Amino acid sequence: MIERYLTMLCFCVAPAARAQKHVDITGTWRVDAGADTRNGPREVIIRADSSASWGKETVRWRLKNDMISIVLGGEWETYHVKVKDASLTLSGGDLQKPVTLRKAGPPTPRPPNAKIPDDPDH
Repeated sequence: MIERYLTMLCFCVAPAARAQKHVDITGTWRVDAGADTRNGPREVIIRADSSASWGKETVRWRLKNDMISIVLGGEWETYHVKVKDASLTLSGGDLQKPVTLRKAGPPTPRPPNAKIPDDPDH
């Protein structure tokens, strides 16, 4: 009886567990040298503390399912995000076409003087 219950539980929980799979987007990501980024960043550092940096810009990010939201100028901009192997592709939002970045390594620490923008929802 207990084995039957456990089998039924596994069948019910397994699909839900797969749907909630955690995707780790932290790291240092670079756009391919030949890609047109329309003056956008060529390297992005995404940290576990909800900060991301490129150049002198530091933003806050939030990941939910296959969407990443980034605070730019006090408002959230949302993009579709797809991670496969060592590549991260962003699309939608204010992008004219998808942008793919390749993982170059772990994230670097946030500089001590770089403040994470406030969460506009709070």
